[in-house]
This record gives sequence, C-alpha cells and structure tokens, in this order.
Amino acid sequence: MPINPGNPSRQKHAPVDIQFDRTWFSELEQRLNKNGPWDDFTLFGLAYEAEQSRIVSSFDELQCLKHLSNLEPLPHQIDTATKVLHEMRGRAILADEVGLGKTIEAGLILKEYLVRGLARKVLILVPASLVLQWVRELNQKFGIPAVAQKKEYTWHYDVVVASMDTAKRDPHKDLLLSNEYDMLIIDEAHKLKNKKTTNYQFITQLRKKYCLLLTATPVQNDLSELYNLITLLKPGQLGGVGDFAANFIVGKRLPKNEGQLQKELSKVMIRNRRSDGNIGFTKRFVKNVPLTLSDEELDLYNGVTTFVKERYNELNGDISSMLSLVTLQREVCSSRDAVFLTLINLSKKTPPDSPIHAKIWELVEKIKRIKANTKAEKALELIEEMNDKVIIFTEYRQTQDYLLNFFRSKDIIAVPYSGGMNRGKKDWMMDLFRSRAQIMIATEAGGEGINLQFCHHMINFDLPWNPMRVEQRIGRVHRLGQTNDVKIYNLSTSGTIEEHILNLLHEKINMFELVIGQLDVILERMEKQDSLEKRLYKMMLEANSEDEIRANVDSLGKSFKEIANTVASEPYVEKEPEVEAN
Repeated sequence: MPINPGNPSRQKHAPVDIQFDRTWFSELEQRLNKNGPWDDFTLFGLAYEAEQSRIVSSFDELQCLKHLSNLEPLPHQIDTATKVLHEMRGRAILADEVGLGKTIEAGLILKEYLVRGLARKVLILVPASLVLQWVRELNQKFGIPAVAQKKEYTWHYDVVVASMDTAKRDPHKDLLLSNEYDMLIIDEAHKLKNKKTTNYQFITQLRKKYCLLLTATPVQNDLSELYNLITLLKPGQLGGVGDFAANFIVGKRLPKNEGQLQKELSKVMIRNRRSDGNIGFTKRFVKNVPLTLSDEELDLYNGVTTFVKERYNELNGDISSMLSLVTLQREVCSSRDAVFLTLINLSKKTPPDSPIHAKIWELVEKIKRIKANTKAEKALELIEEMNDKVIIFTEYRQTQDYLLNFFRSKDIIAVPYSGGMNRGKKDWMMDLFRSRAQIMIATEAGGEGINLQFCHHMINFDLPWNPMRVEQRIGRVHRLGQTNDVKIYNLSTSGTIEEHILNLLHEKINMFELVIGQLDVILERMEKQDSLEKRLYKMMLEANSEDEIRANVDSLGKSFKEIANTVASEPYVEKEPEVEAN
C-alpha cells in the first residue's frame, strides 16, 4: 500500500541501533564454566557446614553448648542441666554445696530453654547485692541479654534480674503479677522457707511455666522448710501437710521412711557435693593464730563473763532471754568497740537506780583503759607478710568500722562490705577491692553469694559458732574458678570461749582441712532438740570452770564425729532411687 506523502505519521524513520547489556550473560557463562550457576564450591561448602551446624542430631543433647564461647561447663553442671531439662521438666531445686557453680547450672538451663524456643520472658530474683553479678555472668558467659531492674520500664525486657525486696513492693508487685513468665529463677531460695512470709506468698502468686530454686542449704532448722520449698516448686509433690508429717517426720529435724523421702526428693532436687567426683579444687591451708590478750583486754573479758553468768543465774537459766548477753561475751573477743555499743544500749534499757546499771558502767570504765587491739595488730602483721589481697571477716559492724580506721591509719587501702549497703555501693566496693584496695572487711553479708576468686587469702577475725556459716565464708574464695591455693588464718584469743570454739571447729570437727560433704546433714541430725549454737551457749553459761567447758566441747566433738561417720556410710539424697536401694 503506497505511503501517503501528505501524512507525516506514515513517513519512514531512520533505523535505531539498540544496545543489549550482556554482562549478566558473561557472568553466568563464567559460573557455568566453573561449578554451577550459583557460586563456586568453596562458598557452597561453607553454606553446607552452616546448615549442618543447625541440625539437632539428638534431642537428648544440650543445644546451648554450641553457643557458649566464653564458658566451658564442668561435667556435673552439664549433667544437672540435662536432668532438669529431661527429667524434671524445668522445675527443680539446685542445691549444690557452696562453690560448685549453681549459678552456672541455672545459666545453662536458661540458655537451653532460650535456644530451644521454650522460654522468652524470664524473671530472676536474687539478693540485692547479687543483681549486677548475675547480669554480668549471664551476659559475659552465656550471651544472654539480661538487664538489671532500675526503672519501671525495665520490667518489660525479656530477661530481667531484680531483688526480691524490690519485686514484692508496690507498684512493681502488681505489674509482675499481671505478667506471665516462661521461667522464674530464685537465688538464695532458703529465704522462702516460711510459707507465712510475704516473700513466699508473692512467689506463689507469680505465674511461671518453669522454675528454678537455688540454695546450698535446703534444710536449716526444720523439715517443714523443705516441704514449703518443694510445694512452692511443685504443689502436691509431697502430699498435703498432714500427709507429709505422717509419712516422713518423727520430730522437727528427724525424718522417717528416709528411703521413700529420698526417692521423692530426687524428683525435684539435685545436690552435687565436692566429695562426689573429680571436681578440681585448689588446696586450702589453714593456720590457727593463738593470741594472748593484754592485761586490760583480759580484765574486760573476765568482767563481761562474770556479768553474763550472773544475769543467767538471775533468770533461772532461761537461755531465750540471754541471747543479747551471750552476744556481749562474743563481742568482747572481737573488739572493745563492739562490746561498748552493746553495753551502752543495754544501759539505756536499765533503770538508773538498778545495781545492774552500775555494773554496766564498771565495764565501760574497763573499756576506756584499753588502748590497743591485739587481734588488729596481728592481722596487720599477717597482711604485711602476705603482701597480697585479703578478705577479713568479722561478725560485728563496730569491729568493721574500727578495722577500717585502723588500716587507714597505717596507709593501707581497705574497703567495707556489709548488709546495710545498697546494691550500687556493694558493687562499687567489690570493684574497688578488685582493682585498688588490698583489704576487704566484710560482715556476714559477705559470706553469702559473692564471688572472690581473684583473692586467695582470708582472715577470720572472729568465728561464727555455726560451722555452715564458716564454710560459707570460705566458699567465697575457695570455689570453682580459683586458681591459687587458699590460705585461711583464724585469730583466736587464748583463755576465752573463742579458744574452745576454734578447738571444736578445727580439732574436733576438722572442718577446715576437709570440705565436709554432708555438713548440713550432720548438723541436721545433731540438732534434733537444740541448735549447735544454743548448746554452746548453755555449755558456756553453766560451766563452773575452763576444764568443764573443755570437757563438754570434747564430748560435743565426739558426737559430731559419730554422726559424720554414720552419714558418710549412707547414700546421698540426690542419687537415683535404684542406686539408693542397692
């Protein structure tokens, strides 16, 4: 058909040269000439390895172990985590002895549940002094993004660490009770032993799918405490209160049907002991340092002893009314400062015209004549010899204050650690001790929970009368992760009750050289009627001479050894029922 020359749209155009981008084809051609259309074999191999690493080869294996680059768990810790996962279904009491790594076990279990997608929302309740320690360990060792609770908004994070005291208070309490947690972890869970407390009631009301209770002392004074803990964890596991009492309790501290009780406990509680296996601990060396009091110090001690015994006789041997006075005699072995404050407080409660008031001020006059502290001078001598970091334990805040001033006057950096400090100050003191100070002076608050593996010298300025508390102190430094042998120095004043206590703990019980695997069980059986401390009080107050006290302590030590030998021959509570039956 001819083109209409009058119509411009019908006119011919010059041919257009169209360019095609062939670089993609060239790249494809190059890949085809190599190994395939996607990439070379090296990258394919890496992709294949990545997929292989994600394969769960066995449901029984812990998947979290592949994700722990900063931690190498010990066999007993892996076994514990595996047992909680597969046999206890995420609800367990972790009751290892001090220093065996309950926190590591809890971290392993938590990490495993997070990796498997079984937990996301987690609440961890610990003593205030341990909040930041838990946060650091979870972040650094397990890669778990835990946060310390500070403001109200932090409760909304997935993994929160907080103190029990904060959590149970308004307005936090209502917020937590409105949430539902995949996992609840409670450290120092023995503080929940009384079901009538607000702590216990609060934990009961919290909604949680999985729950871990951590405690080195699941039983302290009464078997009902253990029942309360297990009921908190798994209600009905031991039946009702009446059933438990009828089936398992003879007396307050004496169980019956122990085989059946152990079988039930093994379903919810794991207790690893230092004596169970090849758990690598450094050695501990103990040196008892006997001291002779100055004439003025001995005069004060004898005056306080006479005063206390007279009050005891006036009260017709009522020990329950004597605890403050017995404390007076223990304080006088520690420092004049400790006993001074107690005497002043006692005088305020005593009528001015009472003969007791006059005797109190006679003792105060004796205190004024004391110009030095024999124990403090010896502690200084030991510290100068060791030329290393050392933790000093005392039971009394006034002694702590005296020692802080004493060492500062000698140009030695010392920091305090006590229960009255808030969380921030405790962490600050720990950091100062780690980085700058040579000495930490701790009251009993330092005997619980904190880790001091960077220090391997310890001085017991005064000794608790309860062996478990002594072991808790030692466990701060002699624990997993300690690379040095631990050296422990016990200061003891000759001719005082302190000398007898050290004789009981060291010579009779032998607890310093040997880590007694079942110390708590031994004490449990020994204290069927009265606690060890109360028995020691009565011995001291009722004895007519030092020889009589010595004989009583010897008898007590023999009883302890007999019970220890019996316990050593029995199967452990945490072993499997079939092993116990054998």
